[in-house]
Amino acid sequence: MGFIKGTASYVRFAVEGELPENIWDFIADRVVAFAFKDIDETYDEDSLGWVSVSNMFDTDFDYASYASGNYVTLSMRLDERKVSGAIVKKFVQKEEERIKKEKQIPKIPRSMRVEIKERVQNELMRKALPMPSVFDLCWNLENSTLLFFSTNKKAQALLEDLFKESFGMTIIQQIPYLCGEHILEEEDADKLVRITPDIFT
Repeated sequence: MGFIKGTASYVRFAVEGELPENIWDFIADRVVAFAFKDIDETYDEDSLGWVSVSNMFDTDFDYASYASGNYVTLSMRLDERKVSGAIVKKFVQKEEERIKKEKQIPKIPRSMRVEIKERVQNELMRKALPMPSVFDLCWNLENSTLLFFSTNKKAQALLEDLFKESFGMTIIQQIPYLCGEHILEEEDADKLVRITPDIFT
């Protein structure tokens, strides 16, 4: 669930890299260049890109809808076509039985079984409707931090790749230790090195 819809879980990242002087022109170009592309009318298995945080069908970002003060708010949308293994197995077996009856053979050769499975899988994939997933983020340009409103590891990995590809910058997850280094004064930050784990009873 995104941050607009109430309570949410999030992961904090630090953004590493330099933005050009014309920050908003740069961000506008990159957001549009990597906007989500619909695959409903295609046979593509997946699609990943940016959409408006308030509307997953908005990929035009009219009036820079992602910009708010020193913040960039976007959603990463992933559409995937999936077919369960059980369904694939069912239709593969059904096709194998049809071919055995048609050719009047007791057993299908391995090479033919492989070809049948690939063909059935492709046919089922083309019929499957893409399932959408949307993940919100809030990027603070002033302190180079980013909040990603999902704890899903796959989504986080996709975000890291898409963000780097889009903006040429790296995001690094901020575990408590790294957050401490960031917010503490230099003399206090040295104490972090001496911290050891403890068991609370």
